[in-house]
Formats: sequence, C-alpha cells, structure tokens
Amino acid sequence: MSVAGTNDAAPAVAPPARRGGRTLLLNILALAAGLLIWDGAVRLGAVGLPTPVEVLRQAAASIESGQLLRDALASLARVLSGFLLGVALAIPVGFLMGWYPTARALIEPYVQFFRTIPPLAIIPLAIVTMGIGEVPKVFVIFLAAFLTSVVATFQGVVSVDRTLINAARVLGARDATIFRRVVIPASTPFIMVGVRIGLGSAWATVVAAELIAAQSGLGFRMQQGQLYYDLPVIFVSLITIGLLGLVMDRIVIAADRRLTAWQEKA
Repeated sequence: MSVAGTNDAAPAVAPPARRGGRTLLLNILALAAGLLIWDGAVRLGAVGLPTPVEVLRQAAASIESGQLLRDALASLARVLSGFLLGVALAIPVGFLMGWYPTARALIEPYVQFFRTIPPLAIIPLAIVTMGIGEVPKVFVIFLAAFLTSVVATFQGVVSVDRTLINAARVLGARDATIFRRVVIPASTPFIMVGVRIGLGSAWATVVAAELIAAQSGLGFRMQQGQLYYDLPVIFVSLITIGLLGLVMDRIVIAADRRLTAWQEKA
C-alpha cells in the first residue's frame, strides 16, 4: 500500500540566476511605482514637494558643477573612516567579551552605558572638546558603528552552540583551535548583521554632524537647502545618501554571503 503523496513531484526551485532576475524586475517595478505615486501626489497638490523631474534637473546641475561629487566624497570619507575604525575595534573587543567572562564583566558595563546615550547626543560634547574639524565627526561615527558591532559580535560568541565546543574539546582541540575553527565561523552571521546596522548608524550620524558643524558634505548641503527653502537641493542630498548607503549595504551583503556560504539561507 503506497503512502499518499509519495509520488507527488517535489516543488521546483528556481535557479539562482532566475531568482536574481525576478528580484531585479520587482525592484525596478517598485521604483517606477514609487516615482509615479510621488509625481501624481505633487501634481494633485496633496504634498508640497518638488516633482521627480525638478529633482532630476537639480541633480544634473549639481553634477555638472561638481558640487554633488565634492559633497558626496566628503561625507563618504567621514563615514568610511569612522565606520571601518569602529568595526575594526568592535570585533576583537566583542570576541574578548564573549570568550572571557572576566573581560565581559570589566567591559560590558561601559558598552551598555554608552549604548543608552545616542551618538547624536555626543556631537555637542565632541565639538567642544575636539573642535569643529574632521576629528569630532569621525569620532561620533566611530562610536555609533563600534557600539552596534561590538554587541552583535559579543552576542554571536555567546550564542555558539556549546555542543560544538564540547565536541571539539573531546576531539582534542585546544582553545585557540576551537576559537578559530568553531567560534569565529559560527558568530560571523551575527557580526555581519551588526556591521549592516552599524553602517546605517554611521550614515545617520554623519548627516547630523554635518548639520551642526561642517563646510562640506551632504548634510551641510541639506542645511543650506533648508535655509533657502530649496527643496530640490534637499531631495538630491537625501537621494544621494540613500544610494550611497544602498551600494555600501550591498557590498556588505556580498561579503556576508561569501563568509557564510556554509549557512543555509532562503
């Protein structure tokens, strides 16, 4: 007697190339729909915003004058400096906290304390103590990226299945080998999540820092647009920030897929 359903064909799984093409098509359709809704809402008078065409004209003028490139490079340099420094320090500190209880007891209170203080609240203090140059801007970005990444790394280490660690010890592996071959790979997905969140925090922080004290950058340009009620300038800066953040996030995702190729994902 056959069991019902045993002869049913398994659901077909689309190849990665086809899934990628479908995702890209959906992304394009979503973007087109968003632009149409935006343009329609403005033309009907529902919102007092510039039309997509007006924003596009402002973007073309800013690109032609070189202003948009200078502002984008200034903000990007600040974000990369603070973000990379924050992540580079957060990963070893997070491993230290997760692997050694003594280090956790000594470091965790400071991490949790500063996590309750928004990095934006540090900006006035940073400007007063470090001046209005690049150092305070990079510092607050560093702090935002560090606090996010260190917690994610720490959580990744403490979430490693103890069975894997015990099995490695039974097989005669030393702590250094266990850490390198078991703990680091198992906590990498957590680390990459922290890196992605830290990247978003870095962009949010640099824009706030440039709004307070800067002579260049996308946040500074948004402030100038606000002073003169130049909405297309504000929109161009906002869209540029979103595009730069999206590109950087996709780079992090690509690195995540490469580093966690062993993990099953949907």
